[in-house]
This record gives sequence, C-alpha cells and structure tokens, in this order.
Amino acid sequence: MEKEDIIIIDHLFKEFSGKKHVIAVNDISFRVEKGEIFGLLGPNGAGKSTLIRILTTLISPTSGKAVVNSFDVVTHPEEIRRIIGVCPQNSTLDLELTAYDNLEFFGKLTDVPEAELHLRIYKLLAMAGLTDRAQMPVSTLSGGMRRKLEIVRAFIHSPLILFLDEPTIGLDPESRREVWHQINELNDEETTIILTTHYMDEAEKLCNRVAFVDKGVLISLDTPENLKHSLSMGDIIDIGVDDYDDIFVKSLAVIRGIDSIEQKNHRILVSTREGTRILPHLLARFEEAGVRMISISIRAPSLEDVFISLTGRNFGADAESAPGNPGRRR
Repeated sequence: MEKEDIIIIDHLFKEFSGKKHVIAVNDISFRVEKGEIFGLLGPNGAGKSTLIRILTTLISPTSGKAVVNSFDVVTHPEEIRRIIGVCPQNSTLDLELTAYDNLEFFGKLTDVPEAELHLRIYKLLAMAGLTDRAQMPVSTLSGGMRRKLEIVRAFIHSPLILFLDEPTIGLDPESRREVWHQINELNDEETTIILTTHYMDEAEKLCNRVAFVDKGVLISLDTPENLKHSLSMGDIIDIGVDDYDDIFVKSLAVIRGIDSIEQKNHRILVSTREGTRILPHLLARFEEAGVRMISISIRAPSLEDVFISLTGRNFGADAESAPGNPGRRR
C-alpha cells in the first residue's frame, strides 16, 4: 500500500539579506511520509533549523512551496500550528512550576478539552516515567527527566506531527536511551516525527529515512541502511594513536587491499573490503614503525562516514550563522 505524504517541500528557497547575503535553503525538494520518523542531518549552518522554522510557520520561504498536511505554510499558518508540536533544543519549561502544572498550562494553551486534560497529563507523565514526580517542581528534576517532560509537553494536544530539535543533546547515555524509547512510543501512536540530531547513532536507531543537508542543499535522502550500503567500503578499521606523522600514514596505503585512509584527530580510519585479512599487516606495520596504538576496532560504515564521503569533510564542521537566526544555526 502506498503511503500518504504528510509534508511536501517543493523547490524551497530561503535567503537572508543584510550586511551579508546568506542563502540558507537552496532549491530543496523532498516529501515526508505520514507516520515515519524522518531525520534532518547536517553540520552547524547546514540549513536544518531554517527548514524547521519554515515548516513550523515561524518564517516564510523566499520562494518555492512547503505544505504540511495539505496546508500551505504561507497561506494557512494557523491551521498548521494546531496540528504540530515543537520541542526546541533550548528548554522552555517553567522551573518553579511542577511537572503536572507545566503540562496543564501548555494543555490549556493548546485548547485540550478540560474534561480530557487531567487524564491526558497522567498518561503522558506515565509515558515519560514521571508519574511519581508529578507534583515536584521541575527545578528538582534531572536533565534527562526535564527533557522527557518537554517532549511529552509538545505532545499534549495529540499533534499529527512532532518536531524534535536535538532532543538528547547534553544527556548521559542512559537518559538518551530513555528518550529514544519515548520517541518510539510517540511514533507508535501514528505520529510523524521530524528529528534533527548531531548524533549519528541516534539517527540510525530511530529514523526510517534521513536527509543530509549541507550548505543549504539537500545532498542525499534514503534509509540509513541504503545510505551506508551506497559506500563502496566494506569495513572500517578505526585506530586510535598517540602520535604519528604523514609519512607513516602514507606508508600504510601500500598495503594491498586498503581502499582509502583518513586522518581524524588522533585516529586513523582505514577503509577496506577485507578487514580481518588486512588487520595483521596493519599491526605489523605499526610495530615496525614504533607507532603505539591506544585502541583499535573493526566496524561497518556509519552515517558519519556517508557524510564524509558525500562532502569530503567531517560532520562537526561549523558554518556561520544566518542573519535573523540568533544563536547556533543548524
């Protein structure tokens, strides 16, 4: 059965004028299917936040079209705001109010019927694992608890589409896994989720499809598995080192079966289709040169490897912020 498109972006273009002219979104087109978790990935300054701001009707495009559940973002912004939920990167919880009061206040703002609000609040608190913290001030909650509360708050009015901007940034690994579980639970209610993240493992675990955006341009869109399989490399041998020089790295390239070598901080990444066969030769070369390894692993290509292959640079590369978009632009 063919899935229904809930978001349609057609030749979208957004520029900011000022002291410096910036093209934040450059002729982007794609569609999001109803009920999927869709990842928007890219380094700082890629244009992700501008896209989200257009889709959530905070700014208008310069040209092109964006449609959310059949509503145009320019001509029907109010209709769109009623069917979306937004969890921004920076917390907007009231720390002095209780967890329950934060949800109740937002529920009233989004016109949740009074007769349904109490049960709705406790259902979401249970989903976030915060039922026993319902009457506690948010200031007493941990960072992970606050983030989970903020996500369900954006879902208080049962939106068709939920926008999550870096939902696990700054959280410890256990809290991140709890948030992942929460996102999947919300998606099980047939909610379409648009996710921006800098964590490639997060995108691989959660997203049905991901779109890579760089310098305002859509450079690739597919499932995580298809994107990783698109690379010619078979294995990546990831070697951590204390110190090395370029001559030594170049000497590794002569080993038969190595496709490419990349240097990244104190790591050497070797791409090969024959990881287990190549490994003994690499170890011997390191021993001969007296270069000390501090870690070594063999892994399959990741989404970050895909991005490096597409752009020739690391995922964490920054770009300048666009005018009119305060703070870090993504």
